[in-house]
Amino acid sequence: MTTPIQDTILSQLAALPAGKSIDPMSVAKILQPERWQRLLGHIRTDAVELAKEGKIVILRHNKPTNPEKFRGVYRLRLPMEGDPTSFPDVADDEADDGVDGAED
Repeated sequence: MTTPIQDTILSQLAALPAGKSIDPMSVAKILQPERWQRLLGHIRTDAVELAKEGKIVILRHNKPTNPEKFRGVYRLRLPMEGDPTSFPDVADDEADDGVDGAED
């Protein structure tokens, strides 16, 4: 089951040519044109979930990034052949399946 935010992300990406990406702000503005800023945190959360499921890729500096560790400005696109399916810095976290964050 997907959320309205996830549905919007996936439908926007499906309408693009292969390899093109979207800005999370465009998703927010479609869903709530007047107060779109309030949705950005929810969009990030839903994008991370979709990326973990392998449905989308989160990009930083136009390169796939770890959906659990990225910070700052990001974009979203559909997966492409050659995209990484795992990230080296997650190796220790993989043993902790189900844990939503690093414990220090």
